[in-house]
Amino acid sequence: MSIEQQLLARSEHSCELCKATANLDLHAVAPYEADSAEHCALLCTTCQQELDAPQDQNHWRCLNDSMWSTEPAVQVLAWRTLKKLSGEGWAQDLLDMLYLPPEVQEWAEIGFSEPEEDEGEALFDSNGVRLQTGDSVTIIKDLDVKGAGFTAKRGTTVKNISLNASLAGHIGGRVNGVQIQLAVQFLKKV
Repeated sequence: MSIEQQLLARSEHSCELCKATANLDLHAVAPYEADSAEHCALLCTTCQQELDAPQDQNHWRCLNDSMWSTEPAVQVLAWRTLKKLSGEGWAQDLLDMLYLPPEVQEWAEIGFSEPEEDEGEALFDSNGVRLQTGDSVTIIKDLDVKGAGFTAKRGTTVKNISLNASLAGHIGGRVNGVQIQLAVQFLKKV
């Protein structure tokens, strides 16, 4: 049985990410080649075109279901796509829920390339350590969160931060389930 036939049987003749049934084709998941069904996924044309630079956020809401696939190749593609969309609250929520076994996580990270970001201003924590997208930080002072009605407590860890905050000198992160902007001078990299 060919790799494509194995994938068709495994996926029940549908895209393994969005479940579309038209224009399906084999996709090798980097860094692997199309050498076995375990290293490939069956994807529709839309998913293949959007995979490197996701644009249609509504299309990718399908990852809410496909990220729970038992196939490592599909899990890797879901993780990478959610990582690229992690600036969106819904995608970050899904990424926070997603658990990958260590060997699958390693595969996902090996072939993952961050989207090109505008270098802009380099941000440093209270100790002068440079912050990068995806870092975890700890809040070093109780901070009143305007408009949210709570205080971000000292010692709270904020995981998977984003540097594309709308305010200069701030990062984006989730505290108490709310996406907020935090001033870097009140943070310490974990």
